[in-house]
Amino acid sequence: MKPLAIFGGTFDPIHLGHLCVAWEAAELLDADVLMMPAGLPPHRPPPIASAAQRLAMLRVALRGQSRLIPDARELARDGASYTVDTLAGLRAEQGDRPLVLLLGADAFAGLPDWHEWRRLFELAHIGVLSRPGEPAPLPQALEQEIAGRRVDDAAALQLVPAGRVIELAVTPLEISSTRIRQLLGAGREPRYLLPAGLFDSTELLSPYRR
Repeated sequence: MKPLAIFGGTFDPIHLGHLCVAWEAAELLDADVLMMPAGLPPHRPPPIASAAQRLAMLRVALRGQSRLIPDARELARDGASYTVDTLAGLRAEQGDRPLVLLLGADAFAGLPDWHEWRRLFELAHIGVLSRPGEPAPLPQALEQEIAGRRVDDAAALQLVPAGRVIELAVTPLEISSTRIRQLLGAGREPRYLLPAGLFDSTELLSPYRR
């Protein structure tokens, strides 16, 4: 069964680095990808743009294609936004369809700090977005948890709904949302760091302009 992947983030704002790795992962997995803006991330300051503004930017960024799909469920949730709750809801909706949580290598290495992190493997596979040839060191608890879960072939993820880990070599673009906010705040236009459609309306990027 064709997997459904999940790529989350604050997307404050969504930029070409997000879109590049999500698209490559979609191709490597032969999967659709839910692009999921976080509501209130528990481990970082709240976003600058509102939920409605970040969702509007995402929808504009994803125009013209159907493989990357905006999903607003975390924005509608009250309180802290925990990935395990999102995956539990998706599992209830999708039945036995394989789910793949996409994480950057650094985020994956920090997984033991996440809320109910071991339960994530019961709900989804994990696709680790990494630079070719640069494995990140993992804490012992995570190494023990993923022992026996690693697979090299994306087709293996279609055989069971959850529980496996695959490394996906993608092309990370060194683009920072923080830097983009700084540039916009200084009155500049980081036109080739952001989807072109975000410059079509003065309202879309207004949260970051001074």
